[in-house]
Amino acid sequence: MPPACPCRRGLFRNEKRLLAVGNSRRVTTAKASQLLDQFRAGTISRETVLRAFQSAPVADLGFAQIDTHRALRKNFPEVIFGSGKTPVQVIKIAAKLLEHGQPVLVTRIAAEHALALRKKFKRAVHHPLARCVTIENKPLPKRSGFIAVICAGTSDLPVAEEAAVTAEIMGNHVERIHDVGIAGLHRMLARLETIQKANVIVAVAGMEGALPSVLAGLVARPVIAVPTSIGYGASFGGIAALLAMLNSCASGVTVVNIDNGFGAGYAASQINALVSQP
Repeated sequence: MPPACPCRRGLFRNEKRLLAVGNSRRVTTAKASQLLDQFRAGTISRETVLRAFQSAPVADLGFAQIDTHRALRKNFPEVIFGSGKTPVQVIKIAAKLLEHGQPVLVTRIAAEHALALRKKFKRAVHHPLARCVTIENKPLPKRSGFIAVICAGTSDLPVAEEAAVTAEIMGNHVERIHDVGIAGLHRMLARLETIQKANVIVAVAGMEGALPSVLAGLVARPVIAVPTSIGYGASFGGIAALLAMLNSCASGVTVVNIDNGFGAGYAASQINALVSQP
């Protein structure tokens, strides 16, 4: 009989290890690319690749169904919303994501969540102002360019920081610009040169919510407006700012929900990913 070809010998050597990859459901975007490259090189079989992609994309914890393939579809794994969950539940979800080699972002946490996460995971970083915890085994490579996260007042900082932390862990450079609301327009104009260089702008404001409209009239960049619940009685917990942003006469303004810094940071990262493509 003729000797087995080298590519088949390589296939047999790798088969057991790669079957384990499929069975453990650790298919991230990087792993998917690696599998396809190995198949193209002839070192693994079509069946091995298919088995890896066909593995169930859900980890059942009983109280939660973890979407382990979200990173493959969205380029970032499932994010944990901490509010309403116990510290034990958050830890178990985070552990499962880390087991699959994925970075962890936990938003809207309380002090007890942060304490438990930092005790359990040595790499856990608490961002108290943003009310977030991040855990990374290896940070994602940073994209070119940057996202500007701009807030009108110091009281808007928690929402602005939630957007900034979200964008950073997703692989973006972030330029923070604080307390430049329209009550003192010169403060924003002093930073205009930097703002104009951003690929995307996240504008966070409460009260009357005018900051995104002013910014959108000065820059040729997408502006993601974030109304906050900051303001006096007639602001109606952010509804006044939300309506003002929705009714902006400036072009290129997109609006997320009240206090949704996470949603703004996520959307900004997706836009910046497109801009940064070669």
